[in-house]
Amino acid sequence: MRTVEHWIGGKATAGTSTRTAPVWDPATGVQQAQVVLGSTADVDEAVRVAAAAFEEWSQASLSRRAKVLFSFRELATARIGELATLISSEHGKVVSDARGEVERGLEVVEFACGIPHLLKGSYSDQASSGVDVFSFREPLGVVTGITPFNFPVMVPMWMYPVAIACGNTFVLKPSERDPSVSLLVAEMWQEAGLPDGVFNVLQGDREVVDGLLEHPDVAAVSFVGSTPIARYIHERGTATGKRVQALGGANNHAVVLPDADLDHASTHLVAAAYGSAGERCMAISAAVTIGDAGDRLVEAVAEKAAAVKVGPGSDAASDMGPVVTREALQRIAGYVGSGEQQGARLAVDGRGLVVPGHEDGFFIGPSLLDHVTTSMDVYRDEVFGPVLAVLRTDTVDEAIALINSNPYGNGTAIFTSSGAAARQFQRVVRVGMIGINVPIPVPMAYYSFGGWKDSLFGQSRIHGPDGVDFYTRSKVVTSRWPEVAAPAGASYHFPTSD
Repeated sequence: MRTVEHWIGGKATAGTSTRTAPVWDPATGVQQAQVVLGSTADVDEAVRVAAAAFEEWSQASLSRRAKVLFSFRELATARIGELATLISSEHGKVVSDARGEVERGLEVVEFACGIPHLLKGSYSDQASSGVDVFSFREPLGVVTGITPFNFPVMVPMWMYPVAIACGNTFVLKPSERDPSVSLLVAEMWQEAGLPDGVFNVLQGDREVVDGLLEHPDVAAVSFVGSTPIARYIHERGTATGKRVQALGGANNHAVVLPDADLDHASTHLVAAAYGSAGERCMAISAAVTIGDAGDRLVEAVAEKAAAVKVGPGSDAASDMGPVVTREALQRIAGYVGSGEQQGARLAVDGRGLVVPGHEDGFFIGPSLLDHVTTSMDVYRDEVFGPVLAVLRTDTVDEAIALINSNPYGNGTAIFTSSGAAARQFQRVVRVGMIGINVPIPVPMAYYSFGGWKDSLFGQSRIHGPDGVDFYTRSKVVTSRWPEVAAPAGASYHFPTSD
């Protein structure tokens, strides 16, 4: 049985713990590896190594940091196929989708390559007579990322390129469900010339998470995952004096107006709801139709959902792969059943899907529920699977009110040909990321990613300008160089400018 280990101080290590967890092949249902689950002692060692590496890396020139980032970017680009295949084998998503994940992650690396510009400070000459004032930003120290299974490359890449470029050292705690790709990334960092100890991978479960949250030498924590855990991370981390950015769950709505191009809208809704088996924090899980758009949209989505080819992620013909675990499969199927029992019309039922040759895989097909209400479990909870719920409203105002009453505020979209309706929607809806005829509005790397309400705890969003601010702190220097022959006199009143 292959064992997935930690990466600490530039080499793989099993650490001190004897605990392990299974790593499955979602397409076959067979265990393919085991991952070590770290201990508090392993946390201490990883943080100690990272803290020692910080002494040198924090003083590295901006030019040197940028060169390492450029080199890492080239290595990852050259091996994107290997990264994507490894993601697919443990997560289950199709390889083409995994390639897209890596490409979006590399956009953040490219953003961080501009660190000499991003860290430029400010300067005020002659703020007072003979006095200049200037500011600059410094790294925090050891920072950590706790990341989810659904994007094992992209989400960590939203964190560590910016953190490392800013001069911090990084401890990554990836999901134990698909841990292997993080070790490949660590090897690439080493090959790119990053000093050992600057980037570390610590495998584990709650014991490692709590150890990182409580460790006095961890300065900041970045997290992406479910809302209950995001709330826990934020409360526990801030209680120990750390900076915390914690991105939680989602229940993303797409509003469809009667004037929308329904062929365009239905095509993109199917991709947004069922791509990656719905295991995306930006997936569309609820479609809100206006007026007579409902029947036409449901008919179009049902036809296209039935045509989605479900199969192993390694098969280039597959549109959608399996979900990540058998437990996830059972949970998602349960929501489909409860939706029907609570009064929704089951337009497409993905339960019981069997893929020939992969009968034990964790497969469930696209499911579509119509006439869903806000009281149903399939709407209220984050299903995180290939299930689309359709709700009916009469006006745009009703649709906006429905979205605004939802506790989540991660992403939303509107499909319309009306600029007035789109402008009203973008100004009034209380959601952090909005798409207009774009179903998955993930911002580019030079913007920051993050939602509102229960989708984000703390004020700092991830990557982009917010990322640079999060991983650094500002110093302001007031400077005077008096002439030796005529030293300036001191005053006992509060200093003022003149």
